[in-house]
Amino acid sequence: MFKAYSNDDDVLNIQGDALTVSNGTTRVVVNGTLDITKDKRGLKAALALKEALDSVVAALQADAHLPEQVKEEPDAKPGVIDNPF
Repeated sequence: MFKAYSNDDDVLNIQGDALTVSNGTTRVVVNGTLDITKDKRGLKAALALKEALDSVVAALQADAHLPEQVKEEPDAKPGVIDNPF
């Protein structure tokens, strides 16, 4: 089950990776294109999308201190990291 704004790790893939819903503590990002066909596969995709969006709406409505707008975070500073391999 997708729980919106609960962490920065969860990614929900719908119809393979046609549509991805990426979780974050300050934003949920929806990427891709989803064809919702009039068949069982389309119904499954629509229900998965609905579940994710219902979770987003519920989390937003439950937050009594919802800000007008979240602060835009700057890009991570470029730098050199050690190769882990």
